[in-house]
Amino acid sequence: MREPVVPAEPGTAPDLVELARVVGRQRAEMDRLREQAATSAVVERAKGVVMALGGCSADTAGETLLQRAKAARRTLLEECWITLGELAPARSGEPSARPAEDTGDTTAGFPEADPPATPSPPDDVADALGRLARVLVRTDTPQELARCLLEHLGPDLDADSVMIYVRRTDGSLELLGHAGTGERLAARWSRVPPFGGVAVLEALDSGEPLWLEDFAGDSTRYLLIGDPPERWRSRAWLPLPGGEGPGICVGVLRGRSGPFTPRDRAHLRGAVRLCADRLRAFAAPSEPVAGPLPGSVRALFAALPVPAVLLTPLPGPSGGTEDFRIDAMTAQAADVLDGTGDDPAGRRLREVRPDLVDTPMWRGCLDTLAGGGTYESEPFAHQEVVDGVTEPATYSVRVTRSADALVVTWLRHASSDRQEQRLADLQRLGNLGWADWNLTTSEASWSSQVFAILGRDPADGPVRLVDLPGLAVPEDRSALSGAVDALIREGLPLDAPFRVRDARGVRHLRLAAEAVADLRGTPVEVHGFVQDLTARRRAELALVETERAIVTQHDVLQAERSLVARLQNALLPLPERVVDLAGLRVEVAYLPAQAGIHVGGDWFSAIELPDGDALFVVGDVAGHGVDAVATMAQLRFTAKGMVITGSSLTGALARLNTLLLHSRDSHGTATMVLARYRPAQRRLVWAQAGHTPPLLLRDGEVTYLRRPSGMLLGGAAGPHFEEAECLLEPGDRVLLYTDGLVERPPENIDVGLARLAAAVAAHPDDEAGSLGVLLETMLEDERRDDVCVLDIRVPKER
Repeated sequence: MREPVVPAEPGTAPDLVELARVVGRQRAEMDRLREQAATSAVVERAKGVVMALGGCSADTAGETLLQRAKAARRTLLEECWITLGELAPARSGEPSARPAEDTGDTTAGFPEADPPATPSPPDDVADALGRLARVLVRTDTPQELARCLLEHLGPDLDADSVMIYVRRTDGSLELLGHAGTGERLAARWSRVPPFGGVAVLEALDSGEPLWLEDFAGDSTRYLLIGDPPERWRSRAWLPLPGGEGPGICVGVLRGRSGPFTPRDRAHLRGAVRLCADRLRAFAAPSEPVAGPLPGSVRALFAALPVPAVLLTPLPGPSGGTEDFRIDAMTAQAADVLDGTGDDPAGRRLREVRPDLVDTPMWRGCLDTLAGGGTYESEPFAHQEVVDGVTEPATYSVRVTRSADALVVTWLRHASSDRQEQRLADLQRLGNLGWADWNLTTSEASWSSQVFAILGRDPADGPVRLVDLPGLAVPEDRSALSGAVDALIREGLPLDAPFRVRDARGVRHLRLAAEAVADLRGTPVEVHGFVQDLTARRRAELALVETERAIVTQHDVLQAERSLVARLQNALLPLPERVVDLAGLRVEVAYLPAQAGIHVGGDWFSAIELPDGDALFVVGDVAGHGVDAVATMAQLRFTAKGMVITGSSLTGALARLNTLLLHSRDSHGTATMVLARYRPAQRRLVWAQAGHTPPLLLRDGEVTYLRRPSGMLLGGAAGPHFEEAECLLEPGDRVLLYTDGLVERPPENIDVGLARLAAAVAAHPDDEAGSLGVLLETMLEDERRDDVCVLDIRVPKER
């Protein structure tokens, strides 16, 4: 037993009590921070495994773990341990690089100011916890969980028994589950009063594990469980982390003496964290027991002439209301709520009507229970059977609180009530109100909606029909007055728009009315309605403005496209037939994009140089419009000029890159292929700047030429360019093209290159016009980019 507590001297006890409270709060906060850090470390390790195996992002890995846990009905922590355990075979031969957990006894003394983050357990412990997580999902009772823990901890920690206690509201301990103790001993220790000298209570009070490793010393301080107590020479009591919900403590009892090693302590802490959610659910307050109702309550519900039900709230694991139990019900309520004719008294409301959970009535019950006052629902339709015939009825629900229960009643609306409700709904949905005028007595009657629409105080009363035009803005009074006069004098129907001005601004209204005449044909009454069309009118005006802006913008863009197209045609004339160039047959195709109205910066050049060689250029400037066309022209003519004056292909690319970087008139970046053909050797020398490689067709086999080094123009200062060469043979076919021929977002460009190779292999003809067939095959869908192609053929020898 503990030593008795000696009271402090007068004047000091309050200070010590307050100090103890502060220390207790600090310990609880330390425990919460440690457990958050430990749980976060496990989750992050599991996310890292999923990222490594699946090649995904951290957010995707976290979502994957959540979905797995939900599908397997596990907690997130259980799923994380299982994921880490799946790596056991790969790590079985590796030494653990993690430091052992410092788990010295911290049950005495003051807490540290900043608690250290709990380190991750060693790899073999993580693997063991992963295996435990797999079997925990099959435990449905505290007894099964205790047996599961003992089977898991027994071989590894020499555990002989497991006991799980929960502290109830009166401070006593209740044995929630046990394994390895025997039923007689468990019955003896099933309830423990809240007195001193109990190790479980001390662990719960401190919020820290209590390691009892010295039996001789511990037996003098605590009342030890056991018959005899020497049955277990060492034991550990570990409270659930977090401090939320009921206090729960897990005890692991061993027959052998000796300390728990740092590895053992890490293992036990991890196992308790893993079981925490399930233990809290098991220890939640049980469902209130339905006792016999007083006779007065039964008599009251038997005499009630309306559908009514008495509901008792049922708490869930988190403490909030999870469901309601039906304790009493009138016969009419059974028909409305259940519809089967059976008496559902004693059953759960969600069992009888699971569809009510997402309804306003359910939220109204929760609000009323929380002190929000009486709840009254909007009228709703309900199909009921009268004399064997199903007919619609209208009900509303009223929820009131009576002590700790709820009384729910259903009010059936009469036919007249339904008609009034429908009229009210019609006025609300149509934003209109009805009005009557008696032309003989000059009396008027308006619905409340008319006063709201006209912005008139109901205390001022309605106005006469002849005075109604005076409420309109001056510009509309004359037309409205003439229509009202024709209605009153000649009985002509009226349907006139008019505007009023109030605190909300100018509002667009509509008055529709017709007259009721006497036997002589003289109008004596007028019935009609006033409707607010402000929102519709504003939408119409906004639509007109939008259409006008669209037409204007379309005209501007069409003019720009026409200008750019003319400029492009002037700068990039297309040959109308196949061209013979340096002994080669060259065919050109240029197709502008169909998507949008902008033209782009694709271009080509195919010329014969002064020395008899041929120069071929295909390029693509980023962007569309006037700027792209201007940059295209600059690059096209500059490239030709540089090569004609003797510059090498790589030198020309380097100077063009400098031009784009330092010219204020340049437009972004560009890609390009420069190729020079020497007919005497049939040698094709080429260089590229970030462009797709040329395609070669030889003897029916398609290959892409290996690209030499070279990055796109305008991307960086001082890029490195290289040349490559290819000896052509009679019958060879070479394609230079821009990326619009092969790209189809969002697919990879390699897919487009493979598609082009297949299409060329399928159409190897060298007849004129075969390029058109190839383009039709490649460009089946709408073109989102320009397409430029140079089709170069080496004639076959005769």
